[in-house]
Amino acid sequence: MTTRTVDDLISQGQAARRAARLLARLSTEVKNRTLLNLAEYLETDIEELLQANEADCSEARESSLSEAMIDRLLLTPDRLRGTASEQRKIAALPDPVGESIEMTTLPNGLVAGRRRVPLGVIASIYESRPNVTVDIFGLCFKSGNACILRGGKEALRSNSALIRLIRRALVDAGAPAEAVQFVDNPDRELVDAMLKMHQYIDLIVPRGGDGLVRFVGENATMPAVTGGVGVCHTYIDRAADLDMAANVTFNAKVRRPYICNALDTLLVHSSVAVEGLPRIAAGLAASGVELRCDNRALSILGPGAAGSIQPAAEDDWGREFLAMAAAVRVVDSMDEALEHIETYGSGHSEAIITEDYSAAMRFLDEVDAAAVYVNASTQFTDGGQFGLGAEVGISTQKMHARGPMGLKELTSYKWVIMGNGQVRP
Repeated sequence: MTTRTVDDLISQGQAARRAARLLARLSTEVKNRTLLNLAEYLETDIEELLQANEADCSEARESSLSEAMIDRLLLTPDRLRGTASEQRKIAALPDPVGESIEMTTLPNGLVAGRRRVPLGVIASIYESRPNVTVDIFGLCFKSGNACILRGGKEALRSNSALIRLIRRALVDAGAPAEAVQFVDNPDRELVDAMLKMHQYIDLIVPRGGDGLVRFVGENATMPAVTGGVGVCHTYIDRAADLDMAANVTFNAKVRRPYICNALDTLLVHSSVAVEGLPRIAAGLAASGVELRCDNRALSILGPGAAGSIQPAAEDDWGREFLAMAAAVRVVDSMDEALEHIETYGSGHSEAIITEDYSAAMRFLDEVDAAAVYVNASTQFTDGGQFGLGAEVGISTQKMHARGPMGLKELTSYKWVIMGNGQVRP
């Protein structure tokens, strides 16, 4: 169905609600067959997808879209194979629907507990990243939910081609094609209307920049997962292995600098800064990372250091760069590092590099974030890496889900009580 008007959007909401009732009782076999079909089609119909994506990327370059957005928009054979692999992983995961939780026999003989059920209809508004179309569908479908997807105008051709494959996979497996609804009109009026469709949508998940997330959180009339903006720190402790620190920091920044779990600020304990900072900075600078340093870091790296090194501005602290840039600060204690993270962090992903067990445990206990690491790159914050198959999004809030959201995070539960004639006195 083409989305031309608000009435069309409402019709899609109604169709998704009807499909959700069917999906709630769909067999695991049909769900898995659909996902495996989709994985196969993502690999065999690759040329059509790449052609559609190339047209989107060309237009994005002509429109001077940022490099971060173009990187997120780009599909490659490897990325499509990776997306197909994620669908196979989701198919291999246990079906959460119907799972019994904490069943117990009460003193009066009643057997009471909770049973996991789908949320119903999940909507997502997102920018760039057409692979998100497949990831959200796969997780919603396996967890028994219908979905309404509204991608950005920059990925319209790519998303339309992916939706055709998804619907083909559904029909070929005997599942309702209405399980996925795609808003193919980028008109902002439709976004405003979508945020008011609480009678059809049970949860909405925005994926994009801070502006989009904030707008959805402030205007949605249904529950919204308003997280995902990542201001990520790595703290090099006084007891750090400096070779490990250089390697982990490099990966956290350079592997994919345009994603939400990339390093934004490096904090270095003063007792290891003189030896460690030049070693860390050399690798980053060689890859073109711009370092925005406080005065103490500047005095250590000096004007003769390789790469682009400049003074940090106040707004560099707490900034999600999404670019080949990072802020650097020297601190005198873990207390100071923790205070900095508390002040400027976004609750996404934070890391410490240390060989001191007590310091590591303190960092894990005291840092308030969705994912907290010891001696590892923050770029691991990802549903696929955490064994969830993929993710609908990464929540930095605390209700109802936190961190990468997989199958179980897309379900609720109902209380089920079984008796043999008990009445309440």
